[in-house]
Amino acid sequence: MGNKVRIDKWLWAVRLYKTRSLATEECGKGRVMIDGMPAKASREIKVGDKVQIRKPPIVRTYEVLDIAEKRMAAKLTEGFVRDITPAEQLEILEMQKHMSWFQRDKGAGRPTKKERRDLDDFFEI
Repeated sequence: MGNKVRIDKWLWAVRLYKTRSLATEECGKGRVMIDGMPAKASREIKVGDKVQIRKPPIVRTYEVLDIAEKRMAAKLTEGFVRDITPAEQLEILEMQKHMSWFQRDKGAGRPTKKERRDLDDFFEI
């Protein structure tokens, strides 16, 4: 494999994004950073770089273990990328799973008076 590769191509190859164009789009929106600096899609990465991807509500962090240009099977990605997301970020994700009862269905409209009172009682407003 090569020494360097474009970040959008690598993100797609190690299956962090479903398509390369989606990876390019996320880079353009500033959601992908390399070693804390926003990365354009054409930015080249090398082994040892830390890649941060902002997927609300958390920021996932990955370490580049090897360079890949071609998309690979999901089982093979272990040798190319390592998830080093801090535990605090994963706790936020876990907390959000437990709070899913609070979310309203899309298109359900505003809460009724009773639902509003129940929410106020729960949050003690």
